[in-house]
Amino acid sequence: MDIHPLTDNLSVSPQLRPEDLPVLAARGFRSVINNRPDGEEPDQPTSAALAQAAAAAGLAYRHLPVVSGQVQDAEVEAFMKLLDELPAPVLAFCRTGTRSTTLWALGMARRLGAQAVLAQAKAAGYDLSALAPRLAEAERQR
Repeated sequence: MDIHPLTDNLSVSPQLRPEDLPVLAARGFRSVINNRPDGEEPDQPTSAALAQAAAAAGLAYRHLPVVSGQVQDAEVEAFMKLLDELPAPVLAFCRTGTRSTTLWALGMARRLGAQAVLAQAKAAGYDLSALAPRLAEAERQR
């Protein structure tokens, strides 16, 4: 598994498989957020299969599907609400981890500022510089 910490309580990763979930639990994660719509790729595990594996591993699991490249404000708000509600630490995933990182960055830009979230994302291995204008707009809404 390729896990990228964004904060002390949130990490992101590329696609997980059901057999990864017990390993996450053993590493101390308490919750998983799946940001991939079912059926993006033929070999992708379904949300139902991942939810079942998460429950068996004692992990909280939520499915918040987001279309790649089309992150909506309502999805950002829903993601931030999940982060507030779910037991931490949380692992969020999508195909590469970029969607999950984008959701976090757009939600946190209001609190931390655009440059701070860009720097944290880059430190985790995600270049979100193309989102700079949208992050700056989110920062102005503080």
